[in-house]
Amino acid sequence: MGTLYDNGRRARSPGGLRGAGLSGREFLVVWAGRHRRANWEELCTDYRQRIARYVPIRDLPVKARAKNDDRERRRAETTALFDALPDPCRAVVLDPRGRTMSSEDLAARLGRLRDEWPHPVAFLVGSDLGLDDSLLQKAYLRLSFSPMIFGHELARLVLYEQLYRALCIERGIKYHRQTF
Repeated sequence: MGTLYDNGRRARSPGGLRGAGLSGREFLVVWAGRHRRANWEELCTDYRQRIARYVPIRDLPVKARAKNDDRERRRAETTALFDALPDPCRAVVLDPRGRTMSSEDLAARLGRLRDEWPHPVAFLVGSDLGLDDSLLQKAYLRLSFSPMIFGHELARLVLYEQLYRALCIERGIKYHRQTF
């Protein structure tokens, strides 16, 4: 699959990021959440600042307006996430049913992707309802940190830490230590 947009659908301009200054090889973390707690945000900001030394990175929370019906809210969140993506981009979704890999494998995969793909790589984190199958099927990569389900705030923090770890592995910085 080339990009998330193989079906011809494009991100809409005011809701999306097209033309908003995204550069190639940039990381974008797009997440659906209903609130931003200061303690989680502080931890994520620390990793974003570390990552930004090596790769431009942006954090984009999206909110979807929907009634309290879970199915309807998940569809609205999926649409909001999809519409927020730049065109073109490669979308990596966090999914407990996705592919698990070691930190070294993730570093190698992201390094190859950044070498081959001159456009942004977007990482999508669903809300407490997860991601709709329609979005999962269009993703470039479905990535799992574990078959366990994490809260979306924790998943976003783990994503930031793993992105930073991958960049350190790629550059030979002594942050990552092989423990087994």
